[in-house]
Amino acid sequence: MNIAFFLVPKDDVIYLSPHHTMRQALERMEYHRYSAVPLVDDHGKYVGTITEGDLLWKLKHSPEIGFENAHKVQLKDVPQHMTINPVRINQQMQDLITLATNQNFVPVLDDNEVFIGIIRRREIIDYCFKLWQSEQKV
Repeated sequence: MNIAFFLVPKDDVIYLSPHHTMRQALERMEYHRYSAVPLVDDHGKYVGTITEGDLLWKLKHSPEIGFENAHKVQLKDVPQHMTINPVRINQQMQDLITLATNQNFVPVLDDNEVFIGIIRRREIIDYCFKLWQSEQKV
């Protein structure tokens, strides 16, 4: 099955720019209760995913920052410790199963490498469960 059916479009996704600050990321993640947020550059290209862990490690290794100065550090200056791999819109759902074991979501790109949305792990699990159910009825 084509993944476009499961796509949460970019307009419905919380994402940040590498130029946003650590404080903006922390506040947005807290408000939405997300542990990871895609990063999209000024050209609409996916450039990675910032996680709570990335922000915490940056604070730990840069004690001079502290929460009071988190508004001075841009996300482009925060090392990403996990590689959240994107897929292209023309891939099949089966291609996402391996990625979903390690990622809460899978970023989706169009043919021009532009970020167009995400597919959440729950949709992938639901797809697999329904597929399994249908095979059990045979």
